Amino acid sequence: MESLQPVILCGGSGTRLWPLSRSLYPKQFMDLGGRTLFGDTVARVQALPGAAAPLVVCNEEQRFLAAAVLQERNANGRIVLEPVGRNTAPAIALAAFAACADGADPFLLVLPSDHVIEPRDAFAEAVAEALTCAEQGYLVTFGVPPLSPESGFGYIKQGEALWQGHKVERFVEKPPQETARAMLQEGGYFWNSGMFLFRASLYLKELVHYAPEIHERCLAAWEGRSTDFDFIRIGKEAFEASPATSIDYAVMERTGRAAVVPLTASWSDLGSWEAFHAIAAKDGNGNALAGDVLAEDTHDCYLHSSGRLVAALGLTNTVVVETPDAVLVADRSRVQEVKTLVERLHQAGRAEKDTHLRVPRPWGSYEVLATGDRFQVKRIVVSPGARLSLQLHHHRAEHWVVVSGTATVTVGDKVCTLHEDQSTYIPLGVKHRLENPGRIPLVIVEIQTGSYLGEDDIVRLGDTYGRGGPSQ
Repeated sequence: MESLQPVILCGGSGTRLWPLSRSLYPKQFMDLGGRTLFGDTVARVQALPGAAAPLVVCNEEQRFLAAAVLQERNANGRIVLEPVGRNTAPAIALAAFAACADGADPFLLVLPSDHVIEPRDAFAEAVAEALTCAEQGYLVTFGVPPLSPESGFGYIKQGEALWQGHKVERFVEKPPQETARAMLQEGGYFWNSGMFLFRASLYLKELVHYAPEIHERCLAAWEGRSTDFDFIRIGKEAFEASPATSIDYAVMERTGRAAVVPLTASWSDLGSWEAFHAIAAKDGNGNALAGDVLAEDTHDCYLHSSGRLVAALGLTNTVVVETPDAVLVADRSRVQEVKTLVERLHQAGRAEKDTHLRVPRPWGSYEVLATGDRFQVKRIVVSPGARLSLQLHHHRAEHWVVVSGTATVTVGDKVCTLHEDQSTYIPLGVKHRLENPGRIPLVIVEIQTGSYLGEDDIVRLGDTYGRGGPSQ
């Protein structure tokens, strides 16, 4: 598999998994007991013999989250940044241009970042079969043998048999359940997994033929690229002008070279809380329990605690998901509609749509402890050797108290070292910086006071991580 280039698409938002998944902390980065779906995907491709380091296509907001996982996995992968989301066809085009940039023409193994696939051996066998098929000039998709008439998935009808796999006879959009049941009775249908394998140049050739505007815009965006630390930034204006289209619509449903190979493994796209219930271990009453949960006379529920005790009494077929700032309670049969609640949060301008109280940053994290009229309290954790940007604020002053660790603090033209129980004050409009010179995490409590306390009141004067704005 020396010519196999894994491509991990990392731009999904996972709105149906709110409140655990947020727009700035989507489901592929959710903490699932010390692991993440993105990390699992990286490990899965690392286990493929001879595969290259992964190529990740990611958006601006999650780039440091993705980079941290690659570092943890010792995966020396490249990260291409999308300035805006344009669906899968343009994202894969960027990956193809990146893979061919040095004159190579590898096979691209295109994977979403948020699927569960077990065991790895079955995945590797399907990849080997798909590679054989792709070598014959096909664009291969992976079909999952359906276990039930699921109306939340697209379907693929297999056609003429090939030496490996089958030609695709047709794609079926997410069908009503009665139609899905009839297709399962007929046979020859697979769930559409959204995973692909094909030669990079063939994908670009088919894109020119079937979706020329996407190819043109993405090529212009790629040619306008620049390198920012470990990230590849593409031309923003050109990419914004690209149609936002899935690979299915742009190429796979139109080409005569589409093929499907079966993925005979346990697979889930974890697209809803119902999917989490399906794959989780159950108690004697059919309940899936995560975290600090107490259930009494409760049946067939999904109950998830992120910290506080969740106590359930007399519930049936219910989903309860607790986080520090929001709690979801829903009927299991309606969990696909959670995205409508997220849309209402968006319309109301609620912060719970976008972030958790604990917000990851490339230097560590911060967590909002309390807010009120003209004040806010945060717990800030700075990783060993890391430092925040040199910055100032126009609308707030700050008071820092060191809880543990050692801090190097810049306030104006003065630099000092603070230890546990020591503090400093940063007046409004004065440049400042916080660093951790030690070997253990630095923890401080920050008290903000002022007329406006939003994260966009940050003027960066210098930054180790190349960030140009507060949202980064």
